[in-house]
Amino acid sequence: MDMTLDDPLYGALLDGRYRVEQRIAVGGMSTVYRGTDTRLDRAVALKVMHPALAADGEFTARFIREAKAVARLAHPNVVNVLDQGADPRGVFMAMEYVPGRTLRDLLRDRGALSVRAALDVLEPVLAALGTAHRAGLVHRDVKPENVLITDTGLVKVADFGLVRVLAGTDSAATSATGTGQLLGTVSYLAPEQIRQEDTDQRVDVYAAGILLYEMLTGTRPHTGEHAAQVMYRHLHEDVPAPSRTAPAVGPELDAIVAAATARDPEARPWDAVELLAAVQRARRSLPPARLDAEPPASTRPTPVHNPGEATAVIETAHPMDRTSVLEVPPELLPPVRPAVNDDPPRGLPGRARRSGYGRRPLIWSAALVALLLVVGGITYALSSAVYATVPSVLGQSREQAAATLDKQGLHGAFTEQYSESVQAGQVISTDPGVGAKVRKSDSVKVLLSRGPERLQVPDVTGRPLADARKALGDARLTAGTSGEEFSDTVPKGSVISTAPAAGSSLAPNAPVALTVSKGMHLVPDVGGLSKEDASAALTAAGFVPQVTGLLPLGKVTGQSPAAGTPARQGSTVTIAVSLF
Repeated sequence: MDMTLDDPLYGALLDGRYRVEQRIAVGGMSTVYRGTDTRLDRAVALKVMHPALAADGEFTARFIREAKAVARLAHPNVVNVLDQGADPRGVFMAMEYVPGRTLRDLLRDRGALSVRAALDVLEPVLAALGTAHRAGLVHRDVKPENVLITDTGLVKVADFGLVRVLAGTDSAATSATGTGQLLGTVSYLAPEQIRQEDTDQRVDVYAAGILLYEMLTGTRPHTGEHAAQVMYRHLHEDVPAPSRTAPAVGPELDAIVAAATARDPEARPWDAVELLAAVQRARRSLPPARLDAEPPASTRPTPVHNPGEATAVIETAHPMDRTSVLEVPPELLPPVRPAVNDDPPRGLPGRARRSGYGRRPLIWSAALVALLLVVGGITYALSSAVYATVPSVLGQSREQAAATLDKQGLHGAFTEQYSESVQAGQVISTDPGVGAKVRKSDSVKVLLSRGPERLQVPDVTGRPLADARKALGDARLTAGTSGEEFSDTVPKGSVISTAPAAGSSLAPNAPVALTVSKGMHLVPDVGGLSKEDASAALTAAGFVPQVTGLLPLGKVTGQSPAAGTPARQGSTVTIAVSLF
């Protein structure tokens, strides 16, 4: 039941501009309403901070930081922030209104998704996160509630409420709410978040791995009756292979889930761009039968969805799905090491040195330590001479990456690949990945972006429909919907035009609509009509009526050409009018 009428903000005009119309979501820090921008007369989503938090300077700063951070991101898979302001009734943010539903709604309806459907959602999510990561931003609250799917199938990432700025010293962004407390959603927390260690973009990679597991299996990998139980499992249990539940997933995606959800952040892909590259490689290796296999958990039918039902964040049913302040049990936190005091305890008198036997163990101990140091130094020197650690070159140009690798004594083998999310000429990923040990004699495979791949629409006008479809397929495009129109110049069954037009640039497999000729116009049947009605019908059909007969007040008794005859528009149709 819609409780909007009981909401004190219902009907309010925030900042003299945004009219609140309907409450559509409630989160841990804010409430989201559908509203109208009265200046531009357009629908917006209004995210209003809870009044209890508005008086807290840290939460207010976090809220404003979200608006500023997301405003920096220009990406089709990120919900746009349009404005931010304050009103006596609350601090608010005006966002792009996204009619559709969340990934949580989809999973609630479907149970689980096929591999193809899961990757169709995950890839744009990673593209959005990758753009944020390359801009120095970390989302820190990736979950199905914050993934929106529009009525047209576009995937958007929302709610950067816990965003962290990697570059800078924004302590409010990096710290928790207090010792033993953290802000987030327990099912998607990375282990280092729970331990309250320094975090970076790899916490989003971890959450994306949980997201993929959940889409493929229909369940979360770590569950429990209480948040503390879930935290313990994040810290001490690996995420199981999704193929145990959904056999069609196979080892390729098992490996991706395992890498993304590694408990050690050093073992994960460096950022969402590197994870996206791995996902795309896995997709290309999977046959259609495995991509489209229906998972065992996908047993519930998809209900009818009315456009415009929801936007932004949908209210979740379970408390552990909400972003909230979580209490971390002390036993899950790293122990605090006591300070080491090298001074002898006070009150104990110093003892005189013993001679002979008493000094001998010390001498042997010192010799052993020295030997170990020498052996360790030699081993380290040899290791450093043979091995090196792969540095991060993600986002660098070819020249910058080559120089960075050279400083480590490494050399790169560069290849190129089209990418929708990484700018042309920048590094997408490396193999081995960042932080891996590699022999200096081996090459590091460096994948460079060629930018988005774009294909030209071929000219198929005048060609039969079957030939036109084949030509589009050969051009790696998809023949879209086909409409029909009459044409005096294009033979029946051949293509009149395409949308987009020939020569336009499109992404691979993009649809191209075809308009097919129905041939010349057909002469309408005007028999039995009055002279005026017959003339009007012929004129409307594009023909020139010519009346014969001595009784113009009668009915049409004949026409030439006959009804249904193909004829060019503008040609003459003779009608005979008679009293009988």
